[in-house]
Amino acid sequence: MQHNAVDVTDLDKDAQSELASLWSRGTEFLGSEVAILGGAMSWVSERNLVSAISNAGGFGVIACGAMDPALLEAEIAGTQAMTTKPFGVNLITMHPQLNELIDVCLKLHVKHIVLAGGVPSGAAIKKIKDGGAQVVAFAPALVLAKRLIKMGADAIVIEGAEAGGHVGPVSLTVLAQEILPVIREVPVFIAGGLGRGDAILSYLEMGASGAQLGTVFAASVESQAHENFKKAFVRAAARDAITTVQIDDSFPVIPVRALANQGTKEFMKHQAAIIQKYQRQEVSKEEAQLDIEHFWAGALRRAVKDGDIENGSVMAGQSVGMVKEILPVETIIHTLVKQAVDALVVRRQRIKHS
Repeated sequence: MQHNAVDVTDLDKDAQSELASLWSRGTEFLGSEVAILGGAMSWVSERNLVSAISNAGGFGVIACGAMDPALLEAEIAGTQAMTTKPFGVNLITMHPQLNELIDVCLKLHVKHIVLAGGVPSGAAIKKIKDGGAQVVAFAPALVLAKRLIKMGADAIVIEGAEAGGHVGPVSLTVLAQEILPVIREVPVFIAGGLGRGDAILSYLEMGASGAQLGTVFAASVESQAHENFKKAFVRAAARDAITTVQIDDSFPVIPVRALANQGTKEFMKHQAAIIQKYQRQEVSKEEAQLDIEHFWAGALRRAVKDGDIENGSVMAGQSVGMVKEILPVETIIHTLVKQAVDALVVRRQRIKHS
């Protein structure tokens, strides 16, 4: 079912057009009504949630994760059957079939491909652009943002450590101050710990083109995640979403932010066992890292699909503390827009009365 996206009939018109102008670079790039992207979450960001975000005026993104090309093709086609609005696909750069996955996206006319989970190769970026699609890449540092733009990235996402899932070491507030005043060549989207429209507004005013949110959408009505998974989000406080600890400097493991549970403890044991295997030269570094990735994929699936929120991985950002109820995607997006518009109205009144 498709209906008109963000209902803004009840909002201040001047403030609305100011917001539209602030994120116009983002909406033009994405082709969406509002510059709000859905964060790509494995097992969660599939056709139902992605089409709901796009139909509500945002920009949904399919999480390819560990899917093979045939599975991804079915997911894209399934999403296209549920929305005529634009959406993107997130591909993991270390996927062994990355080239074939890119081919699937291009064949099905996906116009935005997000490359995540590592620095993409120049060849992958070129392949996507030659195929007529735009490349979105993650930059956890200014030097990398500049490098990715030189390599041909059409847009950048800067994601703070407050985010859920695999995270970098720096908070969004710091990244935004380092990167937004400097990077002007391409649209920059902010991500990590976002749960309110007025907060998004403050970053737009610093030069961001839009925002990416995951946690709030993972607990939405349209999210196909297990009810146990969503209820865990509603119960959780911000401090419950913790990152895993690296236990050996010689073997770097990207930290993962999730709700603390038995599964978090199991990962520490698993990590220690794999590192010992690596040190005994029973597995290569690549094999060990892939093993750890597979652990997360399995643990996440247990939580999202089976509802095992004690032993599975309940990946969530620190904004989980702001998830108070399970709401429809359309309500979430409308609320974010309303909060941003209301903040602009309040400011105008403050200036008038000062």
